[in-house]
Amino acid sequence: MTGGRIVVVGGGAAGMMAALTARQAGAAVTLLERNPKLGRKLYITGKGRCNLTNHCTVDEALAHIPRNGKFLYSAMSAFPPSGTEAFFEGLGVPLKAERGNRVFPVSDKASDIIDALFASLRHAGVSIVEARASALELKHGRVTAVKTDVGSFPAEAVILATGGLSYPATGSTGDGYALAQSAGHTVIEPRGSLVPLEAEGCAPLQGLSLKNVSLAVTGKKPKPVYREQGELLFTHFGLTGPLVLSASAHLRHYDRETYTAHIDLKPALTPEHLEARMVRDLAEYANRDLSNYILTLVPHLLGPVVLERSGVQGNVKLHSLTKEARRALAETLKDLTFPITGPRPVAEAIVTTGGVNVKEVAPGTMASKLCEGLYLAGELLDVDGYTGGFNLQIAWCTGRAAGVAAARYISEGGDHL
Repeated sequence: MTGGRIVVVGGGAAGMMAALTARQAGAAVTLLERNPKLGRKLYITGKGRCNLTNHCTVDEALAHIPRNGKFLYSAMSAFPPSGTEAFFEGLGVPLKAERGNRVFPVSDKASDIIDALFASLRHAGVSIVEARASALELKHGRVTAVKTDVGSFPAEAVILATGGLSYPATGSTGDGYALAQSAGHTVIEPRGSLVPLEAEGCAPLQGLSLKNVSLAVTGKKPKPVYREQGELLFTHFGLTGPLVLSASAHLRHYDRETYTAHIDLKPALTPEHLEARMVRDLAEYANRDLSNYILTLVPHLLGPVVLERSGVQGNVKLHSLTKEARRALAETLKDLTFPITGPRPVAEAIVTTGGVNVKEVAPGTMASKLCEGLYLAGELLDVDGYTGGFNLQIAWCTGRAAGVAAARYISEGGDHL
């Protein structure tokens, strides 16, 4: 093999963007991917539909990136969400924006995004090799090659885009952390973000899906750290679903904070309106047991839980229900609480929070400040966002920044940073 080329490690979103960008800038590029196919994680994003970005401004996108969002300002400004949309439509993939400005392919097929990238990589002349990187070869403070299970690949520049630890079945097994550490980088302990939550008291409700409910999560202070309306699901271990995954991104201090999930089963009604409804129902259901009546308000599995939490006996006839009992029921329906004990393992997370310390990476170029010729992009870095396409936007813009900078570095022999 010859030198004078860029080696990109990782064929996910950031890696493919980096490889394509560097090649289009004139560099010879080899893309190493351990899986037989590129973009495996992309296949499962957005429930297989690929929520590839968010139709918003740079400032709005950065506001949805709680972890080191300022670090991304340069890369995001150079390749904003509108740039991502124009890029993929330029590859022949029509896009659409849905609720929350989430952007998807019109076809609702993640495969269209992957196929378009793969075809572009092939057409551009990127060499794609199925290989697992095992080590970086370093000499005099710069990277010179990537060792793999199929041999060594000499390089004038290397872009690490190996992903984090989430969804290891797709190849995200944390290999990149060790590679970065071998070049002197510090890795902030990775853990899950956008991840299901373990919570007490959920087992009896396993399998129950709730739509159009409100979820608020509080810590030690009464003001919620998260509040949103939507859908969630009870499991044997706790809670999952869109609301819960979004909430998890806001819960970052399990070591010093105690969190509680508050579910409002009737977000459109105040407690007073709920009590008034019960009073109106007295005439129609006067002789019905409360245990039966409660099922007109909540799903079957929730009935006994609501009664137990409110402290009201289920065999009470509705006409005998006291004002205090009605109030207790209304308050429970408006605030069903479950203590959160922690997140599920990082392997179940959509994205990883933690990773390579961004203080050791140049924000405009994604260049390592510690190792010449090394660039880092995507989920490997200690940056992550909320749901809505923001994490893929991070991948696209950091991958592009790394590709541009690495190509310029080897063509001009200029400033690495």
